[in-house]
Amino acid sequence: MDHSEKPIAWIETVPESGASGELKRAYQRAGDAKSGKVDHIMKIHSLNPASLIDHLHLYKTLMVGDSPLTRAQREMIGVVVSAINRCEY
Repeated sequence: MDHSEKPIAWIETVPESGASGELKRAYQRAGDAKSGKVDHIMKIHSLNPASLIDHLHLYKTLMVGDSPLTRAQREMIGVVVSAINRCEY
């Protein structure tokens, strides 16, 4: 676990600085372009980089793929569901 961050889950994660190989490439795809930071929801897959890539693909399909909903509507749904679950979005 990366002890420089506040733990939010009991799932062991690999910090960006400790990633190598397939995980490092997955983090590069999933991370913020400017900061390189990877969201916790993606880091929970750090022990299985293939699942991280699959989760990223699902997220992008849901958020920017063809849909009758606008991007703003999709984000609003995410915010509401996260608030109900007391989860940071």
